[in-house]
Amino acid sequence: MHVTQTLHRAHQHEPDRVLTVFGDRTRTVAESRDRIARLAGALKTLGLEPGDRVGIFALNSDRYHEFLLAVPWAGGVVNPVNIRWSPVEVAYSLVDCETNILFVDDAFAAMVPTLREQVPNLRSIVFCGDGERPEGAVDYEELVAATEPVQDAMRGGSDLYGVFYTGGTTGHPKGVMLSHDSLMTSAMGSVVTLDVVSRGGVLLHSAPMFHLADIAAWLMGMLTDGSHVIVPAFAPGAVVEAIEKHRVTDALLVPTMIQMLADSPEAAAADLSRVRGILYGASVISEAVLQRAKATLPNARFTQAYGMTELGPIATLLSPEGHDDPVLVRSCGRSVAHAEVRIFDEADVEVTRGTVGEICVRGDHVMQGYWNKPEETAVAVRGGWMHTGDGGYMDERGYVFVVDRIKDMIITGGENVYSAEVENALAKHPAVEQCAVIGVPDTEWGERVHAVVVLKREAAATETELRDFCRGLIANYKLPRSVAFVDALPMSGAGKILKRELRKQYWGATDRAVQ
Repeated sequence: MHVTQTLHRAHQHEPDRVLTVFGDRTRTVAESRDRIARLAGALKTLGLEPGDRVGIFALNSDRYHEFLLAVPWAGGVVNPVNIRWSPVEVAYSLVDCETNILFVDDAFAAMVPTLREQVPNLRSIVFCGDGERPEGAVDYEELVAATEPVQDAMRGGSDLYGVFYTGGTTGHPKGVMLSHDSLMTSAMGSVVTLDVVSRGGVLLHSAPMFHLADIAAWLMGMLTDGSHVIVPAFAPGAVVEAIEKHRVTDALLVPTMIQMLADSPEAAAADLSRVRGILYGASVISEAVLQRAKATLPNARFTQAYGMTELGPIATLLSPEGHDDPVLVRSCGRSVAHAEVRIFDEADVEVTRGTVGEICVRGDHVMQGYWNKPEETAVAVRGGWMHTGDGGYMDERGYVFVVDRIKDMIITGGENVYSAEVENALAKHPAVEQCAVIGVPDTEWGERVHAVVVLKREAAATETELRDFCRGLIANYKLPRSVAFVDALPMSGAGKILKRELRKQYWGATDRAVQ
């Protein structure tokens, strides 16, 4: 299987169908295919060799869609950059996987000089915005206009499609290697399992397109003959306008976005009855938010997806009917057609139903490994099973309930934050003696990044000072939103910080330590 096949099929069947809408720009399947073939040719003129990584640091757009197809068409590997990262994190990812061609838009053009300085392997910058082109960059539209279309390299199967960076337990992002087969397996298996997106529908992209969740939804839309309406970033007003104007039928959102949309005055005054499907993930949705969302989107059916980047990304789905059950709505659903899901104990032996263990997943959608990190790959994938780091149990009907995180990770507003990344940044402050970072409940973001800090003797620092110090080292969404200063941290006999003890005062005696 190869990702570009979705476009070839669409061109054979419906060349005049609208494929993308972005602002005032509308492209048909045929127009999109021609531009993608030309962009692929342009990449080759820039020196792209088979397997080379090509990055994109940009907000959502129709050009992002073209990038996702043109890079493999030219024989390359995509590297979508997290737009919320700090310059230090961005540079690390580009250097780590030796990205030598980078697309940037207006929002990030000002960072080009810094990236050129910090990423010596960058050979070419392609400006995919509409404003003033950065010095030394080549213009996207000029490349497309000046280059003849080339034949699809037909990169597919076990060939690497992309390197997708996620947080790291060591404090550095790690690149997840996903093949064409992995992504196609996940997308096909998901649409076979449930009607995740409407066939021939109109899919809204307001979640960031660098994120694998939106790429998965995009690919499902490509497989089911959908059109793609794209807005630069999520904002309730822009989402409402796009839904009404373009008759949107489906959207991918995270619970925080659903809450913001349901509570927005724009949505209250709009007719959103055409929306038939909402796919969401990252965390369960609260009953209160779900009911407000159903009132705002009266004809929408809600589907929850559980997974991770390493799983390409979907492992389980909770059906719309499951959302009407007061017990099942707290689950993340059952395994999709392409995934085998089991709950293992510490010896990788399956536990009995109802017993908490680690959620493990096997299938052709599992990653090839972490880029240049064989040791971490060996820890994560054992015996063919991806060990998710999530603690949970499975009931007698196969529904999976997440109750804890074995790995030290926080999910806030749909973004993964590894505690080690925040702790490493805090530890660099001269006043910090020790620190521990945990996730605590938050009504708006699901979980909040919370730091517990021991200051050095006779040193002083405020919560604001520590947050501002970390701002230059890590992304804003990773910054501690709250800080507690203590005299000492609870320690085990082996000298390990007992984070479970720190969490108890926030999570209490609940049966879940996650949102």
